[in-house]
This record gives sequence, structure tokens and C-alpha cells, in this order.
Amino acid sequence: MLHITSLNEGLEIFKALGSDIRVQILNILLEDNNKSMHELARELNITNGALTNHIKKLEQSGLITTSKESNKHGNQKICSVHLDKILIDLEPKEDFENVYNTELRVGYFSNYKISPTCGLASRDSIIGEVDDPRYFEHPDRYNADILWFTKGFVEYTIPNFIPSSQEITQISISLEISSEAPGVNNVWPSDISFSLNGVHVGTWISPGDFGDVRGLFTPDWWPQNWNQYGLLKLLVVNKKGTFIDGLKISNVSIRDIIKDDQESIKLRMAVNEDAEHVGGLTIFGKSYGNYSQDINVSIHYTPTEDELEDDLESAD
Repeated sequence: MLHITSLNEGLEIFKALGSDIRVQILNILLEDNNKSMHELARELNITNGALTNHIKKLEQSGLITTSKESNKHGNQKICSVHLDKILIDLEPKEDFENVYNTELRVGYFSNYKISPTCGLASRDSIIGEVDDPRYFEHPDRYNADILWFTKGFVEYTIPNFIPSSQEITQISISLEISSEAPGVNNVWPSDISFSLNGVHVGTWISPGDFGDVRGLFTPDWWPQNWNQYGLLKLLVVNKKGTFIDGLKISNVSIRDIIKDDQESIKLRMAVNEDAEHVGGLTIFGKSYGNYSQDINVSIHYTPTEDELEDDLESAD
């Protein structure tokens, strides 16, 4: 997912989409990803030379990626859709005075209770044995860049180092996730619930456990018939409620979950046993999937009313 926070920021994307042929290219790849330049040119009834310019603009804007593949006819350039979703904020950004940013490694969970199928892996190898929950306590789990389980939860402690006399106004959490099927299954829905400080803020239904193509950052040693990539989701809780990718999922607001602005924050992700779709959860870190990132957290804050009053009195 690409999050565009202003119209000016999205100018290159809009230019790339300002062509009927380039929109056709995207529609073709969305129906059947990983097509060669020759196949696209034939379907569009244009020359390879004309297609090259369109592919270059789509690639520069980040909408597609290209790679070379060797076969009996020589090297071919293969085109694939890179972005699964584009989120555009048309409203002006709220003017936050300060933001505290932090990253959580996938293996840095502070609590868990999970059921197989399950497992963890670092960039280089499986940690312990798959389908044995005991290895979620192994010391090497701090090196994990991917984890997966069928049902249960993992909980992370988000460090909170905002200055004293400040009030949290928004929490934003960005991460790549998917379902967890035995093997892989692109149509494998899962109800993934999110809680902050013990308060359920909402549920997102993951559509599947994706394995049709290898993730852009997934290591070469990783088995092809295992989870390859997820979807990048943006969870936001502010004074207006809780949102995923800009869509409101509940009325739970920031003051419903934050009672002490100076304490750490607990993030829990769960697939509950009584959910309609018990399809598991996979969390991808920097070395796996299509996005080279861990669990990214931003805590926005402003001075409390008392602090503002003190500042005004000092100014007088």
C-alpha cells in the first residue's frame, strides 16, 4: 500500500495513470500478474518500443516492478504490479507539533498464546521447529523477521518516550500481514483483531495467505509453497475513532485507550477461536514480503492544557 498524504506528493502517480494504455496495462496485470513485455505488447496491439515508454513511467512511479527471466528464447523482461492499494488523503494533514517514531522487530513480542500451524524464522533460517509453539520462547526469537500461527495472539509493548506534560493525540501503526493457511491459499479469509491497552479497537478481514509469487524481499532459501508476502496495513487511532487504510472501523478513540500518557502501550494482534474466519495470522518483517519494514509506530502528541496555560502565564 502507498499512503499519499497530499495531492502534490502523488503527482507522479497521477501522471502515470493519466494514460488509457497505462491503465490497460495495470488492468491486464491485475488479472494475470507476471506478464512479459512481448505478451503485453501483443495484447495491447502496440510495438515493443511504444510499450517500453509506458512501462518505464509505471515503474518510475512505483506502480509496477520489472525483472529479467531467462528461458529458451533468451532473456525476457517480466512485469508485475507492485502496489496493492493507494490511499490518498484529500483533507489537509492535521498539524501535529511532535511525533515519536519507533520500530518493533517481529520477534520482539512480550506475550503470546498461539496454536499450530505456527513458526518463526530469521532472515537466514527457521527458529527451532515449525508447528511447535514452545519455540516462541526461544532466545533466538528476537531475531525473527517473520512469524505465523493459526489462532491465538501475540502482544507487543510499544515504548513511549514522549516528553512529560504532553498528551497523546494519535497512534499510527504500519505493518505487513496476511492470513496463515496450511501451505498457501490466496483465498483464505481470516478475522484479525487489534487491541491497544486491552481495548479492542477493531477487526480487519485478511483475504488470504499469499503464495502466487515470491515476495520481493523474501529470502531465496524460503520454500516456495510457504507464505510469500502480505498486505501493508495502516492502523490509526485518534480523537475521531479507529481507522484502517483511512476507513473507519470503530468509534474507539485515543482517549478510550490512553489513561496515562507517559506509560508504555500494549499492542495485541489476535485470531480468536470464536471468530467467523479463523484463518490465522502472518506478520512480515524487513527481510520478508513486499515491504522492507518492521512494525512501524508513530505516536503524535501535543502539550496538555495545563502545560499550555503555564506557557501563556510565562509569556505574560
